Amino acid sequence: MASDARDKEISIDDYVRYVDTGTIGKVLDIKTEDEIDWVLLDKTNLWYKSKLVEVLDEKDVKVKFTPTGRELDVEELKEKAAKMENMEMDSSVAEGGG
Repeated sequence: MASDARDKEISIDDYVRYVDTGTIGKVLDIKTEDEIDWVLLDKTNLWYKSKLVEVLDEKDVKVKFTPTGRELDVEELKEKAAKMENMEMDSSVAEGGG
């Protein structure tokens, strides 16, 4: 049984937040190596020590998207982030400076 930074049990499909950076992801897998529990997050596809993440309550997974005040869940936010990552910077944009 893997547990988080607050000693809450972590299960596959739980949403967790990495305490150092605030990265939120869904737990895809859990493993134990050398007596250390690890969780694999979908957002980064990286393994994190279970003691460095916090299990999120369902209310914490929903966040306010302030421009419209509409609530978005984690999946919607990930889709929006993926779209933004695929955007290319336009070289015709004016540069700042003086």
